[in-house]
Amino acid sequence: MYLMESSSSLLLHNSYLSYLNPKFGNRPFLSFPLSRISRNRKPTRICSNKMYVPGFGEASPEAKAAKHLHDFFTYVAVRIVSAQLESYNPEAYMELREFLDTNSVSDGDKFCAALMRRSSRHMNLALRILEVRSAYCKNDFEWDNLMRLASKNVDRSNTKLMREYVLETSHVETDPDK
Repeated sequence: MYLMESSSSLLLHNSYLSYLNPKFGNRPFLSFPLSRISRNRKPTRICSNKMYVPGFGEASPEAKAAKHLHDFFTYVAVRIVSAQLESYNPEAYMELREFLDTNSVSDGDKFCAALMRRSSRHMNLALRILEVRSAYCKNDFEWDNLMRLASKNVDRSNTKLMREYVLETSHVETDPDK
């Protein structure tokens, strides 16, 4: 195990750590190494200036969110293509609707792969969905607005939950006129 303090770039192997001393604010008390460091092993930074989020395996929370957004962009593309087809190609619209009735869009790539393999007409619909998905992600999705809205929703929700808790635990009468 390697440790790194965020205020420095020093990486310490766990063999250098004999114990954490509360007198030193739980900072490591250094001693001589107990074992040799393998030359094959590369140091891994556990901490940085950002929060460490355990339990995501090999993927980061951002990678997980990107996967969900990828699937969401497929859903959006299907909605856009469906609306376009409804107005100028009712037959293709009905084929897409029938396919949607039996196939979920929850996994965007799986949905598009199944659509491609249905028939040559469905292949064209799948290619159109892929094209729209890419264009929407790169050109039309408002990334800055996503960050602003996500932060705003978290702040609003946190404030609401804390207010409800304080009101619930403090037994304060609220004025219904306010």
